[in-house]
Amino acid sequence: MINQEIDIRIIEGLLSEPKTIPSRYFYDAKGDELFQQIMELPEYYLTRAEFEILSEQSEAIVAATHFSKETHFDLIELGAGDGSKTRELLKYLLKSGFDFTYKPVDISPNVLEVLAEKLSDLEGLKIDGIAGDYFEVLLELHASSTPKITLFLGSNLGNYEDTQAKDFLQKIANSMNRNDALLIGLDLIKDPARILDAYNDSKGVTKAFNMNLLTRINRELAADFDLSAFDHQPEFAPEGKAISYIVSLKDQVVQIGATGNTISFKKNEKIRTEVSRKYNSEILVSMLPVDMKIKEVFRDENQDFADYLIRKE
Repeated sequence: MINQEIDIRIIEGLLSEPKTIPSRYFYDAKGDELFQQIMELPEYYLTRAEFEILSEQSEAIVAATHFSKETHFDLIELGAGDGSKTRELLKYLLKSGFDFTYKPVDISPNVLEVLAEKLSDLEGLKIDGIAGDYFEVLLELHASSTPKITLFLGSNLGNYEDTQAKDFLQKIANSMNRNDALLIGLDLIKDPARILDAYNDSKGVTKAFNMNLLTRINRELAADFDLSAFDHQPEFAPEGKAISYIVSLKDQVVQIGATGNTISFKKNEKIRTEVSRKYNSEILVSMLPVDMKIKEVFRDENQDFADYLIRKE
């Protein structure tokens, strides 16, 4: 259920100019199901590209960290999802005899339990899931002298505005000790039409995913959004961002029963629901703290996606 804090954030977003709904609210049970379908779509190259990198280049990625088999380290993952991509890296580390503990971090204890179950077939894996806010957990781990590799995969950094991304990377840097490593996965700048196809698939699954936000607000905040009066509209901004909108097809008024608010829409007025920044090495360097250096870049065969191995100096 949407709690009171979320009520406020959604209402503030709908009353702002321009209107927004934070993308974190995509993920109710239906949203989770739809996103799993999105990852299987032919247009949605991101998951396949990063899976290819981790399945074919894990040896080179680990070598770039300069961690030895004689040194115990923590492998910390921020937002592991279903673990399908990380599994490839874990399999290589276990097969090669590295001494490590996998520590996935998520705000939801249930997500961590499901992940642990999915990885239970990996013999010898030491897993210590940590429920909590990313940065509270990272600050706690910073106090440990155990070397660590932090994973932030799936182009999740792209969901942050540039100033937020810089702040995020600084907080990660603050949690790291000298010679610790960060592996960050990023969707690369490419043909805008190809990027937009990934957010506007031919089967309409991405549209359903976006519009499910309104269904959720109707259900949990007693709103009366008429979904037939809105549409899904992705756009590509010149600075390298794919932006998802829900657009009003007419002048209309929506009532939010749970809070008593009235939201007015003009025809063609948009609600921004997601920003997905696309990267290249120059953009990433401009956002990194001065003591964080890119050591290696690992790309898929089509040059769609990159995993950056970054070390703290």
